[in-house]
Amino acid sequence: MTKFPQSELLNHLPKQFFASLVGKVNFFLQEGHDVINLGQGNPDQPTPEHIVKRLQKAADDPINHKYSPFQGFQSLKRAVAEFYMREYQVEVNPDKEVAILFGGKAGLVEIPQCLLNPGDTVLVPDPGYPDYWSGVALAKAKMEYMPLREEHDFLPDYTEIDEETLQQAKLMFLNYPNNPTGAVATSAFFEETVELARKQGICIVHDFAYGAIGFDGEKPISFLETEGAKEVGIEIYTLSKTYNMAGWRVGFAIGNESVIAAINLLQDHIYVSLFGGIQEAAIAALTEDQECVRKLNVMYERRRNVLIDGLQSIGWHVLAPKGSFFAWLKIPSGYTSEQFADLLLEKAYVAVAPGIGFGQYGEGYVRVGLLTSEGHLREAVSRIKALNIFEKK
Repeated sequence: MTKFPQSELLNHLPKQFFASLVGKVNFFLQEGHDVINLGQGNPDQPTPEHIVKRLQKAADDPINHKYSPFQGFQSLKRAVAEFYMREYQVEVNPDKEVAILFGGKAGLVEIPQCLLNPGDTVLVPDPGYPDYWSGVALAKAKMEYMPLREEHDFLPDYTEIDEETLQQAKLMFLNYPNNPTGAVATSAFFEETVELARKQGICIVHDFAYGAIGFDGEKPISFLETEGAKEVGIEIYTLSKTYNMAGWRVGFAIGNESVIAAINLLQDHIYVSLFGGIQEAAIAALTEDQECVRKLNVMYERRRNVLIDGLQSIGWHVLAPKGSFFAWLKIPSGYTSEQFADLLLEKAYVAVAPGIGFGQYGEGYVRVGLLTSEGHLREAVSRIKALNIFEKK
């Protein structure tokens, strides 16, 4: 069989760090070990029943067996506008300020291709979601990293970015509640971001994937709540986390008209449109009873408390996340993040994600997902305790 070489574009894509983690976990599973996998980011709960039923009904309708409109149902865009007004008091024009996405990841990877030319500069958080890097690579742009440090509440310090870099930057990715750190943004930080974007002509892309998940009575804020935000950028929202619809692949971008137009233009050349049944189910998710979202948030907060209280009790002094369904745990000295993750997997059969997989400034931490039962989280704490790494004080 002839082996055809891959394009230079594919060869320049970043390596998929977490593929190796999956391989390690699978090895121990195949060996018969009971691995508690806290390294993944896949919601473990089913999609709410009323959303599933809407899809089932829509699938029977022959109108949904045809191509749907290229840029999605207008009814779904109106539902997005209704959702943003209800949840964030943000007025959205469904005709010009909403683009339907094939999941949030698709939009995040598409954006650099929509707005950048080869060699253009993108500001990305470090640590951050690795698929930001993929979109930048596909656009043949270059990245400048914004460190997220614990002492700065895992928010980028814009005073650290030199003036030349700011002048060259055309795009900035932000993500709050944050993956992997679990940090949340403040209104003051978003106001500072809008001011910087206006001054430097930078388009802000706020990844709001975990927008529904906030703890201790604090609801995460939308970037678009900030005055002037739509003038300088967009927000990307996915139904994957809010409604446990990760496998359904539906999300949307909201905000600046010119950016939305660019996304729609690119998608016109890549896709036809999202299956009409999924669009109808998304409308149900956004506009019908939101009690399922409240219950989900309560569940994650309970899990967070079980994990953090448990780790604190064995002497691992860690910070509780303020949002998202991840905890960002500082590892003991003497290990790299990958060495420590390997230790937990090989000796305790607990899988966590090494911080280095999220960027240089992720070193010294591991990411733990709250995506398993409270019982499994307690068992994970018990197994880690048995390693006698930490000294209870």
